[in-house]
Amino acid sequence: MPAENVVALTETLVVTPLEPTVGAEISGIDLSKPLSARQRDEIHGLLLRHKVIFFRDQHISSEQQIAFASQFGELYVHPTTSQEDRNKPQAHLILASQAKEAYGDARKGRWHTDTSWMLKPTWGAVLRAVALPELGGDTVWADAGLVYRGLSDELKARIDNLYVTHNFKSSLDRVGYSYPILAHPLVRTHPQTGEDALFINFSMSPQVIGWSVEESRALVAELLREVGNPEYQVRFKWTPGTVAFWDNRALLHYPVYNYGDFDRVMERVLIADDDIPHRMRAQVAG
Repeated sequence: MPAENVVALTETLVVTPLEPTVGAEISGIDLSKPLSARQRDEIHGLLLRHKVIFFRDQHISSEQQIAFASQFGELYVHPTTSQEDRNKPQAHLILASQAKEAYGDARKGRWHTDTSWMLKPTWGAVLRAVALPELGGDTVWADAGLVYRGLSDELKARIDNLYVTHNFKSSLDRVGYSYPILAHPLVRTHPQTGEDALFINFSMSPQVIGWSVEESRALVAELLREVGNPEYQVRFKWTPGTVAFWDNRALLHYPVYNYGDFDRVMERVLIADDDIPHRMRAQVAG
């Protein structure tokens, strides 16, 4: 990485952008220790700027991962994911074997955003590598704001006032968790940055409210092609001891299942939010 692309924030904290538009690695910090108020604020600012940030060589425990995430807000206990230790319900195991059972094909990931099925989806996710294949198992993040800005004016006009479903009912029913199927705006405004972004979960059979199934499927397929544009993405190669922290309000992500029968294991902690996804339109001066 050229020296001009590495920016020191303090005497120890350093950020290295991974792409011109999204993603950065942070070094010079030990996540096993409590953050100072300044470190916490700087990391939060970096997250708003880069949308997903990565910390390598952080061989932390579940307790330390929970402690790190809790410095950025109240933690959320997910109803359907596995837990290695029921005394630490905030830490959720993400197992490749369970993904195969849920989706029926472990050879393909799904572009999605975590807990979008909730009225107030979680805003942040901290993911830690636990068991990695020797090769493969990358994760790709797509900048939902860039995706929206890259749409044609005609397509923007078509989707600006639409609502789309986020249907997680079958998974919730399997664990006896009762929750209605919700629809959120297809374009949401980030509550802190004010950026408009595409908000859709391709893993939850999205259906546009008021449209026929055929019309809805055609639009969803068109948007999926847009999200797949590499110019909007950062692809990250995991190594032991890596931690990722991302903003669910600004991104979609895609786990790459290209490592055969290896049971890749990750541990995730989710940070709750008070924001109901909405579209905030600019005021026009009179």
